[in-house]
Amino acid sequence: MNINRDELDKLTLELKDDKLRSAAFSKIVEMLSKPIYWHIRKMVLSHDDADDLLQNTFLKAWQALDTFRGDSQIHTWMYKIASNETLTFLAQQRMKNTSSSLEMEELLLNNLRADSYFDGDELQRRLQEAILTLPEKQRLVFNMRYYDNIPYEEMAVICNNSVGALKASYHHAVKKIEAIFKEDD
Repeated sequence: MNINRDELDKLTLELKDDKLRSAAFSKIVEMLSKPIYWHIRKMVLSHDDADDLLQNTFLKAWQALDTFRGDSQIHTWMYKIASNETLTFLAQQRMKNTSSSLEMEELLLNNLRADSYFDGDELQRRLQEAILTLPEKQRLVFNMRYYDNIPYEEMAVICNNSVGALKASYHHAVKKIEAIFKEDD
């Protein structure tokens, strides 16, 4: 995750000034849109769904800006909102469209196979398919660590979990993915 943290810190301070708040938030949105979009997209796979969830994330962040205490960095707080929005969306999709997690997994796999934005090779596609077999929270942890290289301490804030639990979740995810690759070979 390549984010200019100094610039974000400066903008976070500007959020406290009513005259600068709107412009500062717009700049933060501009800086975080792409990384948060891909964070969401890795979970939902659909561009349209990811785009909607991204907008919901920034809307909720704007509406809750007064509750941001600064205990964590602004990007960590927004990742947490995005993660919660995404997990809620996936749970609603599962309730609405499918009767089991296997059916939801199949729906996501079909989305991946039909995704015109996916330009990876066969190995990347196999990895994505393996990731989709993980439980949602484990998939979230794997994506944040493997793709975004988010430190466990920051993930603990985002996921509201202990560092130890996140390390265990990541370890289990890696083992499951390795097992899937061994089955395929």
